[in-house]
Amino acid sequence: MDSWALWSGTGKPFGSKGKWHVKVQDTKNCSIQVYHAEFVVLCIGQFSGLPNIPEFLPNQGPEVFKGKVMHSEDFSALDNSTASELIKTKRITVVGSHKSAVDIAAECANANGVMYPCTMIQRNAHWFFPRDNLSGLLLAFLCYNRFSELLVYKPGETFLLSFLATLLAPLRWGISKFIEIYLRWNFPLKKYGMLPKSSFLEYISSCQIAMLPDKFYDRVEEGSIIIKNSQSLSFFPEGLIINGENRPFETDLVIFATGFKGDEKLKNIFESPVFQNYIIGSPTTTVSLYRQIIHPRIPQLAIIGYSENFSSLGYSEIESVWLSHFLDGNLELPSIRDMEEEANMWADHIKQVTGRYFRRACISNFNIYYNDQLCKDMGYNPRRKKGLLADLFIPYTPTDYSGLTSKLWFLRLDATYPWLPVLMYWRAGELARYAAMLVLHQVNMKSGVVFNPEALKLFAMKKVFDVYSWLQACSSIMFQNLD
Repeated sequence: MDSWALWSGTGKPFGSKGKWHVKVQDTKNCSIQVYHAEFVVLCIGQFSGLPNIPEFLPNQGPEVFKGKVMHSEDFSALDNSTASELIKTKRITVVGSHKSAVDIAAECANANGVMYPCTMIQRNAHWFFPRDNLSGLLLAFLCYNRFSELLVYKPGETFLLSFLATLLAPLRWGISKFIEIYLRWNFPLKKYGMLPKSSFLEYISSCQIAMLPDKFYDRVEEGSIIIKNSQSLSFFPEGLIINGENRPFETDLVIFATGFKGDEKLKNIFESPVFQNYIIGSPTTTVSLYRQIIHPRIPQLAIIGYSENFSSLGYSEIESVWLSHFLDGNLELPSIRDMEEEANMWADHIKQVTGRYFRRACISNFNIYYNDQLCKDMGYNPRRKKGLLADLFIPYTPTDYSGLTSKLWFLRLDATYPWLPVLMYWRAGELARYAAMLVLHQVNMKSGVVFNPEALKLFAMKKVFDVYSWLQACSSIMFQNLD
């Protein structure tokens, strides 16, 4: 492979004669089955699978604690009734301060109130937006349109665009400060130690912005959520000890909302040390992918949805369309050397703008610019709005790229296999994504995908009848085989 000038030897998706050996383990009986594939697509993301649990000194970790310790991934996997029973009348401590942490703290506070307050231990404060339409529109119009991308540097851009970004740097700084003032006016950040040390610009460049649960600070004000700041903690049998406090505090349940090791998970999926080194490289670099999809040195493999964006679902769908064009032979890859230069240029730029969060591979600052590259590769017009002013100032959303995805394929799939939704994992959103290709819907800035109620009812009733007929047919075949 080292002698190849083109990806996979020929630049085609199935260029070499090699095959991937995919080992799949059954989680129930731990049996392993090996599958052979000519092409593999990894859609594993960053935020699942390998929790990031802090390390503790001997006899200061969860092993000495008499209560229960879990990660936010385990908590989110519980059904509603089990989760409600777990947190009911419990003294709960949430370690972390980002999206999962505030969501869990709000849920616990709503369930237990001031009688059993939830303690949230944070190391760093983060910028959060209110969950309302005004804030969503403000964020979209100031940060997610083509004009906002003129204010930032982009990888591989022309000298003119780079010069324009330099001229508009004061405006970029001014927008960041305006949003910070707006958020400080909305929330009592300084009063409760929730004022971030870094600028809003740094946070949005590294995909650190999230929406705050409704009435979160009302819960803090009434005492059902207690916020503590600490750089370290340790366990004792009845609870936790945090630095800065002489007295330990008791707790029944500790939930780590401390994120995931997405890069390590991606690395561990390969058995080959060579591929492991290719995919991760050094601890100071991010994953270097051509078009954020193809690794120049790993043949017959694509990665979808690893880089982070303000709309992961829509962004992953556009990547999938690009990959389908490649698999169909409708676009060609450059040489390995050219792909490496392009991928490294993007990786270096991402590291420069995201700072200490470079491993998240965030491209939200130049998301439209990135989508433009994919559209040009596929032969589509990257300008998705009608009129110059609309294309420049109206925020871009996933619906602007809906024309790239052919719904005829889904209609044919649904007609051939009408029972397919039965096999989908609805908790992971598979059924919702499938329905979105077949049912009329809109994308709301606050609520996400909103289906047309009547169309959704018709779709659901049709599926009920389809599945009923399929089950009857299966039963008939089963009895015939028994006879």
